[in-house]
Amino acid sequence: MSGEPQRYAFVVGVRPEKREEYLELHRKVWPGVEAKMTECNLRNYTIYIFGDILFAHYEYIGDDHEADLRRIAEDPVSQEWWTHTDPCQVRIAEERDPGSLWQPLDEVYRQP
Repeated sequence: MSGEPQRYAFVVGVRPEKREEYLELHRKVWPGVEAKMTECNLRNYTIYIFGDILFAHYEYIGDDHEADLRRIAEDPVSQEWWTHTDPCQVRIAEERDPGSLWQPLDEVYRQP
């Protein structure tokens, strides 16, 4: 990969009754989940919470974002992780990425 990392941001809601469960899961993210993200060229993956809204951001340093995301989606550990996290989430934005809870955001400004 050449140049600066590509940046991606997403938003999703957290179900109020599942908020604490979601936060607890992320206090102890499974090492296999983190390892797969690193292996697939994701860096600085960060999730923020404001009320019942989750905002995620990461930087991508690879050459084939789509292929690396497929590798994560095919990973059995990541799939198992999502069986715990997905029930905590609810779509809150227009469906730009059909079938996905997390919806992509457009970058409006970045400090040069």
